[in-house]
Amino acid sequence: MQTASPDALVDVAPPTAPVPAPPPRPRRLHPVPVRVMHWINAVTIVFMILSGWKIYEDEVIFGWLHFPDWLTIGPWAQHGLQVHFFFMWILVLNGFAYLAYGVASGRFRRMLLPIRWSELVATIQDTLHFKLAHDDPTIYNTVQKLLYIGVICAGLLIVFSGLVLWKPIQFSEALSLFGTFQNVRLVHFLCMAAIFGFLVVHVALALLVPKTLVAMVDGGPLVAPRRRETT
Repeated sequence: MQTASPDALVDVAPPTAPVPAPPPRPRRLHPVPVRVMHWINAVTIVFMILSGWKIYEDEVIFGWLHFPDWLTIGPWAQHGLQVHFFFMWILVLNGFAYLAYGVASGRFRRMLLPIRWSELVATIQDTLHFKLAHDDPTIYNTVQKLLYIGVICAGLLIVFSGLVLWKPIQFSEALSLFGTFQNVRLVHFLCMAAIFGFLVVHVALALLVPKTLVAMVDGGPLVAPRRRETT
């Protein structure tokens, strides 16, 4: 009589199926770091513009353009310079932190890209026919994408030109890129005008669509992360 070997008596457990990974948790449209840096930028830019207007009044670029004292900061240009330099460092540090976060987190890629010509034409046509909707704050239309990219570029250029204005001798090679010192002032001023124009449009749209303003306070709706962001 044959007896079964001990190995034969051991139950072989069936292979277990891999445990599926838990679904990614939804996140707010505007995470806490984005909201904090956004409001720091907003306050800083206002002080930068108002103090910059005081500096401009000390040596105007356009003879027909002047800013009333009640719209500027400080009784004299040197007071405007002190305020301008103080908030300049806040803007530079916070601005580069915002850029680094936007690139590292994929937020810029997700919110600002891609930009398609057909979508731009369609958005412009809808705007001209007063049919432009903003029901979904999680998606930017092509015009919004271009405005955000444009204001980021203007911000980088205004910091660069501002450094050249501040230290023209130390940054003499950078100054040569603009040609003359007066050209640097003009570029700096035009960048300010572009940022100011963006702020006017941005605030107007926020007032017209209040939920976009609320979203920058409470974080906005929950958004499911894309697959690429969870790997």
